[in-house]
Amino acid sequence: MASLLRETSCGSLLQKLQLVWDEVGESEEDRDKVLFQLDQECLDVYKRKVDQATKSRDLLLQALDYSKTELARLASALGEKSIEISPEKTARTIKEQLTAIAPTLEQLGKKKKERIKELANIQSRIEQIRGEIAGTLEMGQQVALPQINEDDLTVQKLREFQLQLQELEKEKSRRLEKVLEHVGTVHDLCNVLGMDFFRTITQVHSSLDDSIVNEHKNISNDTLSKLDRTIATLNEDKRLRLEKLQELATQLYDLWDLMDTPVEERSLFDHVSCNRTATVEEVTAPGALAVDVIDQAQTEVERLDQLKYSKMKEIAFKKQAILEDIYASTHVVLDTAVAHEKIQALIESGNMEPSELIADMDSQILKAKEEALSRKDILDKVERWISSCEEESWLEDYSRDDNRYNSGRGAHLNLKRAEKARILVSKIPGAYCALVETLVAKTRAWEENHGLPFMYDGVSLLAMLDEYVILRQEREEEKKRMREQKRQTEQLLNIDREGPFGTRVNPYKVTSAKKVAGTKPNGGASNGTPGRRLSTGNQLNESKSGRSAGKDDKKGASKNTATSLNEAAAEKEAADSSAENFDADPVPGST
Repeated sequence: MASLLRETSCGSLLQKLQLVWDEVGESEEDRDKVLFQLDQECLDVYKRKVDQATKSRDLLLQALDYSKTELARLASALGEKSIEISPEKTARTIKEQLTAIAPTLEQLGKKKKERIKELANIQSRIEQIRGEIAGTLEMGQQVALPQINEDDLTVQKLREFQLQLQELEKEKSRRLEKVLEHVGTVHDLCNVLGMDFFRTITQVHSSLDDSIVNEHKNISNDTLSKLDRTIATLNEDKRLRLEKLQELATQLYDLWDLMDTPVEERSLFDHVSCNRTATVEEVTAPGALAVDVIDQAQTEVERLDQLKYSKMKEIAFKKQAILEDIYASTHVVLDTAVAHEKIQALIESGNMEPSELIADMDSQILKAKEEALSRKDILDKVERWISSCEEESWLEDYSRDDNRYNSGRGAHLNLKRAEKARILVSKIPGAYCALVETLVAKTRAWEENHGLPFMYDGVSLLAMLDEYVILRQEREEEKKRMREQKRQTEQLLNIDREGPFGTRVNPYKVTSAKKVAGTKPNGGASNGTPGRRLSTGNQLNESKSGRSAGKDDKKGASKNTATSLNEAAAEKEAADSSAENFDADPVPGST
């Protein structure tokens, strides 16, 4: 190549051109023109070459500047402060500088693409969750790729989007949990109310069905709002149905109690009565508040309500019997015939509802129980007083019985009762006044509080007590006369038995002025045990009979002095017993 160049150099060519010109005989002027033309053509060629080289250099410089600018922009966008922005400073030529920048520029370019892709994925996820929350996107629906700001691709920006995505994912999880909780609540309410859960929940949103996976359930504000409204509506329905069911259960209980419905028949409605006092939160049994259950209870209430009219007379008379028993136990006299006629008239007239009639009778029973409670203390003392009076009356009858010491059947029982009766009666003279005074004070206080007289078996208790005091005084005076008479009789007996020639025996027997029939083995008088209520009329008759008997005995004593000494001693012991505490409990009539 070098030899070829040497052969075709400008000088050799110029020599050949001179030889040609010499052979041709060109003039010097023509030769100069050609040489000048050759010089111009050579200059043009060099100039073109220089221009091309300059352009190539300029392009390289532009590429170097662009690379530098791109490197700085990428480093700024990516926040890569540690990257050397001007690595070309250590190089000499432009191409060396470009070669030095290229690896770094390529590395940052790849990192930029990765960062853009990462940011795009995060922002797409953010927009998707936002759309799901706002309700503009369905669960699982993809969103369009977002526009990425390539001027800010720093790690800090990436972390901001990541934190934002984490918050949104937490919000989504919270909403999904709340949606599932609401769906469960709707399911429980529908189960209690006997409603179609699938139909109810799909009316809120089709994705809330159990067949849809949780990740695809709608969590929008609108869905949550509808769920809240649905739950509120179901809770209100539950409350209203429970109130209705409890009202029906109460009516059932009232009708059952009214008609004494057996337990077996009541047990058929245990599913209704079990929620009679339950709160809304406590009712969780499936179908407990279903429409069918309420209709069933309503039908039963209507059936019993119609049935109660046919049983009302029986129920009312049962209540009246209870009322009469209460008053009878408290010695209050009622006109039962008038009460029965009144009940009969009310039922037949239909002017009063059966429930109102029974409620009125229940009120009367309650009032009677309260009155019985207020009379209890007084009645207890009256019972003790009457029991003591009966014992005293029995002892008097027993003392006048001529056959009381006979060894007949049951005589020892009468002797034991007489002994106890004497102990009790011996306490009467000293304490009966205190008991009677207490009874009078309590009775008057009771009458002042209640504004009506205290009646005992239809007789005023105060009148009975006043008459008893009068009769008691008369009997005490009669006993004094009897004791005086007996003392005189004993004196006559002593005179007859101790005469100047020794003891005499009177062959005659003095018979009692009033002979009482023999006592029975059970300790009661042969003519019957005295009634529980003290009859002041009977007591007056007894007092008069005693006085007449005393007069007869006094006349007979002067003629018949052979009365048994044992009888006289027994009668004296019964009459002269010392008074002790009268408040002791009454001794039973027989052992």
